[in-house]
Amino acid sequence: MESTEGNKTVSLSLSDDEALVLLEWLFRFNQEEHPSLFEDQAEQRVLWDLEAVLEKVVSVIFSKDYVNILSKARENLRDPLDGIRAIANSIEKGIL
Repeated sequence: MESTEGNKTVSLSLSDDEALVLLEWLFRFNQEEHPSLFEDQAEQRVLWDLEAVLEKVVSVIFSKDYVNILSKARENLRDPLDGIRAIANSIEKGIL
């Protein structure tokens, strides 16, 4: 994904799973008003624009199997349960 607004270009690389999960979250987030979360309307505009860019490149949103594809993408991106247990144990021991 690239932005060429202004004088600089910023590129962001996402896996297919990351793009899909981010698009789904942005879609849900942008459906509601969140006036207290934004310091400036430009922040909200960036999220709307990011959602629009992702909609252009994530074609599985039109798939009949979208719900299952999204579920699998989320599963692929979640932290492994063992990692979560290790973090919890470290917190209990006062390491983190």
